[in-house]
Amino acid sequence: MEACVDLVAADEWLNLSEAAGILGVHPSTVRLWADKGEIPAHRTAGGHRRFRRAEIETWASARREARQPVGHVIVQNALGRTRLQMAEGRLRDQAWYARLDEARRLEFRESGRRLLGALMRYLGDDEAALAEAAALGHEYQRLGRSAGLSLGETVRLFQFFADFLYDSVLDVYQASGLRAAREWAQMHRRVTAFTNTVLIGLVDAQPAPPPGVR
Repeated sequence: MEACVDLVAADEWLNLSEAAGILGVHPSTVRLWADKGEIPAHRTAGGHRRFRRAEIETWASARREARQPVGHVIVQNALGRTRLQMAEGRLRDQAWYARLDEARRLEFRESGRRLLGALMRYLGDDEAALAEAAALGHEYQRLGRSAGLSLGETVRLFQFFADFLYDSVLDVYQASGLRAAREWAQMHRRVTAFTNTVLIGLVDAQPAPPPGVR
């Protein structure tokens, strides 16, 4: 969709050739994208096509990101969120985190890395990764029990991490603007299926109480 050029600094506007230079494509390709409404474009009062530099740079960045396997982008986003939470001290505010010694924290981090790797494969249509998700649920339960966490605390630990994945799906969807909503809905369903499998595996691995104990 093309809009009329408003009054802004002249160096913020690009002509067809300048926009093509930033994008690394032929000007005719940029013209085609603009005609199809695939790239932000504007018109001067005289009818000439112009492009806002900031919009072109943002569009180019999103296009490069969209070329990456989407599972990789989501996982990297989740890792960034985890590091931010640790840097801001929010992780240490969690009661269950305070009960973990450094050795247990390292074990959970390693399990988290394996979980992200399995998720990336699952988002890449490797259905076998779903079986690994169930096994990782068992691993989370074992680690939580060995650390003296209750089942509820271990579930909260996993959900704290899973929230990063859900937020990452939303972040990447909003940032790209280049993928069909149906594709992203399917991606969200797969992330949900994966995390649900881990959670069910975690609960299923909980030892049954001794006979006579409720």
